[in-house]
Amino acid sequence: MKKDLQDRVAIVTGAGGGLGRAHALMLAGHGARVVVNDRDAAAAEAVTAAIVASGGQAMAAPASVTDTAEVAAMVDDVTAAWGGIDILINNAGILRDKSFAKMDIDDFRLVVDVHLMGAAICSKAVWDQMRERRFGRIVMTTSSSGLYGNFGQANYGAAKMALVGLMQTLALEGERHNIRVNCLAPTAATAMTDGVLAPEALARLAPEAVSPGLLALVGDTAPTRAILCAGAGHFASAHVTLTDGLFVGRGEDAAERVVSEWDRITDRRGEVVPAYGFTQAERELANAGFTAPTMAVQR
Repeated sequence: MKKDLQDRVAIVTGAGGGLGRAHALMLAGHGARVVVNDRDAAAAEAVTAAIVASGGQAMAAPASVTDTAEVAAMVDDVTAAWGGIDILINNAGILRDKSFAKMDIDDFRLVVDVHLMGAAICSKAVWDQMRERRFGRIVMTTSSSGLYGNFGQANYGAAKMALVGLMQTLALEGERHNIRVNCLAPTAATAMTDGVLAPEALARLAPEAVSPGLLALVGDTAPTRAILCAGAGHFASAHVTLTDGLFVGRGEDAAERVVSEWDRITDRRGEVVPAYGFTQAERELANAGFTAPTMAVQR
């Protein structure tokens, strides 16, 4: 019987343990040939062996997601062996939690580098071939820390929300090439959450309860620009919305009116999920009485 991801080639970064391992095993169970990426070669080999032992196909690919040359070599090796890459799960990450007052800027930069730049480097490495082959599925790992904030995670939250912005734009640019890009916001008991969540909570948050959500994000009928939140077997979607707002104008009292009309400006009744970033500009100009095309170049 043909499986959902039969013969699709999937790279999972940070797959030597935790969520990445669970993702790799789940994808392999649905027929994908899995590239197990991790900085720890032994960990990558162990996950690869587990997939092969269960009848799947996998190869270990030790590399740092922040090293452009290592990532490029990994992609070249996979393409030579299996013909191309269909799926990329950007999962690799680290934590350096401290309050912003106590945080060293080097720790801020390191977390952003691994999460954001690592995902950008890996996505860029597969982007051209996905465009040429007219098929691609990319998943960014965001977090409630980015979507809503968490004390002590300014660096992590900034990186995770930046990944939502990267996802939104890549999804728009990839749409006509059948490249669909989505975000997964997991809650799971891993080395990254040990000591952050209570032991009783962690006991219910197995990484394996998150990974089933990936199938919806990487299959033939996958959505694009979705943010899927997953944990403890529960799944929900998050959205970046825009309220109807209020036209205030440019009069001398404009600033005072923004203050006095704050409740109307932020009223969430009738809010929308914009189709693209310039939806905001189009709405603002329309409310100012502008009727000509907004964009200098129609896309």
